[in-house]
Amino acid sequence: MNTVERVKEIKQSFRQMMDGVVAQSMREKGANYHLNWGATLPRLREKANEIGQDYDLAIALWKENVRECKILATMIMPPDKMLPEVVDIWMEQTDSVEIAEQTAFNLYQHLPFAADKAYAWLASDSDLAQLCGYHVLSRLFMNKREPNERGINEFVDQALAALQSSNVSLRKAAMQAMIRFSSLSLMHKRIAHSAVASIGMDFI
Repeated sequence: MNTVERVKEIKQSFRQMMDGVVAQSMREKGANYHLNWGATLPRLREKANEIGQDYDLAIALWKENVRECKILATMIMPPDKMLPEVVDIWMEQTDSVEIAEQTAFNLYQHLPFAADKAYAWLASDSDLAQLCGYHVLSRLFMNKREPNERGINEFVDQALAALQSSNVSLRKAAMQAMIRFSSLSLMHKRIAHSAVASIGMDFI
């Protein structure tokens, strides 16, 4: 079966996963996908495990303007085969908080160049790119990946700006990253608390 046929078959399988309540809830929150079956993430994860990692299929699924196709693409893309320029294209085509979060958790945090991309995104004009960057860094900090001095300064400066953003999702992602950063060591904890206090905030 070729890639086009596989995409068609996968799209048909979403009918069995359909959840109208989830789909309706997303529409109310402003998620405007061309097609949204409301499939839950555990069901999509099962499907991804069944398929296994597949670069060509992931590329083809991402091109579909269907929520489930995009999420599944992030789950089956082999991180070691994902090129930086393809990541840039996917980031440009990311237009919802859910997809930004899913790409960060399922794929971007596992890339060999994850930290480089994350820091670049923090400096982006796009709230979704920034949000993605904070989610990736949160995961890297959780895995005890310590930034160098330049990375620390960059992260703290950008996070303080994001914590004062009018975008609630971005503020939450930045705070989560700051909390993960503070758990790296006593030094990181002191830097984080001092930085957050400097803008009249405290850890939540």
